[in-house]
Amino acid sequence: MFEGFQTRDMPGRDGTTIRTRIKGDGPPLLLLHGYPQTHTIWHLMAPELAKDFSVVAADLRGYGDSSKPPGLDGHANYAKRAMAADMISVMHSLGHDRFAVVGHDRGGRVAHRMALDHPDVITGLVVLDIVPTYTLFEQTDKAFALGYYHWFFLAQPAPLPEQLIGKDPVFFMDTKMGHWSAKEAVFADAAMAEYRRCFSDPRTIHASCEDYRAAATIDLDHDREDLNRKVACPTLVLWGEFGLMHKTFDVLQTWRERCHQVTGRAMPCGHFLPEEAPDQTLFEIRKFLGTQ
Repeated sequence: MFEGFQTRDMPGRDGTTIRTRIKGDGPPLLLLHGYPQTHTIWHLMAPELAKDFSVVAADLRGYGDSSKPPGLDGHANYAKRAMAADMISVMHSLGHDRFAVVGHDRGGRVAHRMALDHPDVITGLVVLDIVPTYTLFEQTDKAFALGYYHWFFLAQPAPLPEQLIGKDPVFFMDTKMGHWSAKEAVFADAAMAEYRRCFSDPRTIHASCEDYRAAATIDLDHDREDLNRKVACPTLVLWGEFGLMHKTFDVLQTWRERCHQVTGRAMPCGHFLPEEAPDQTLFEIRKFLGTQ
């Protein structure tokens, strides 16, 4: 799916190793995935983006073939700040001291934190189908809590979710059951096989739970501390018009409260923009980054 891309394991922070796919010679562009996926979500978009950019598609700490350290007390090593620091290290090691970033789902939360913590590094921010973490927790209602139940299930103390998911991780990921995706979402067979391979690792299950535990604790503390700060770089927000974000939030307004320069629109799809609406998403990203 990534023909012509290099596969490289790059140094993150705190001894982590980050799996990457790399191709292209243009301005640097980092692509970050969401839960419970890997960099494979970009298989339809990365080859096209590599025609204009130096593309780096990375597995987040705890996911795919990146390092999966055990969670620490307080979940600090799965805070978005720590995961963002991994990516700064990766890009610096590749010679990219300034770059744009596109993040879907969890990757969007890492990208948001990266733009806040490293404003002199991030030249452009694209977030796909999320609202800020603080906003989500503050404004959650019954409909959203039921639709995004996994936010609250995965954040339960270990080992409850790990044990339950680990009994049958393939069943947990079964898109026909709608456990973690819209039932109508479409995934390539090869991509789905890769997601299942990686998520069947008990270390990944634990790490992904730590990701959500961090979101409900230390990430909220960091976000609360930064309520008076805004993302400095130009920001593009895209979301699925058939998804729960669109139905629950004024998505663009939530980001206007967190960014100095923001544009965006709903896309004709559900949550998984890179796989459900790759052409439209590609067009919007290229336009935003000045290559359309």
